[in-house]
Amino acid sequence: MTYSPSGKWELAGLVVNGWQRIQRLEGNSLLSLGTQLIFRPKESILLNWSTFIGTDDPDISRRMRYFNNFYGQFQVTEKFAFTTGFDIGVQQRTKNSSVYDFWLSPVYIGQYMIDKRWKTAIRAEYYQDETGIIIPTSTTHGFRTIGISLNLDYAPARNIVCRLEGRWLKSKDKIFETRTSTTDRNFIIGSSIAIRFSEML
Repeated sequence: MTYSPSGKWELAGLVVNGWQRIQRLEGNSLLSLGTQLIFRPKESILLNWSTFIGTDDPDISRRMRYFNNFYGQFQVTEKFAFTTGFDIGVQQRTKNSSVYDFWLSPVYIGQYMIDKRWKTAIRAEYYQDETGIIIPTSTTHGFRTIGISLNLDYAPARNIVCRLEGRWLKSKDKIFETRTSTTDRNFIIGSSIAIRFSEML
């Protein structure tokens, strides 16, 4: 359900099957709830606050999870824009427990449009999930990782984007596998092509 009292405000309420699930987990009888609040104070600024309240466990071991996602998008000039965001979530350690574990992730993305076909972006982020709620590692400090990535996008047509990206990750523990061992650092170069078929019809 979505409600928009004006062009600046938009409010949505969601009833979902769980944490990023299409089909409800077997043994879970509790529906989860989500909300989204969007505020556009002017054309160049968008502020978003989204929430999740629910569980991703069956009833027998139900741990409640509460999540907040905040981000802002800012079009500074015709060519430069940036997005900054912060995620934080908590989850009960065990069923009916008053002790909660948490995870968090701040992020910054800066984007520069070179011309109509070319643009580039840099992304800096940190992810902390010491108890493995979202990313289990079975290591001393869990998943505590910083990352920096740089990408170059080329759009040969309105519905096609080709991307070349390099990403560097550094973790507190040795969680990245190599051919012979594990390491606390990881660097990858990847490429992709995205096609939007709706614009081809």
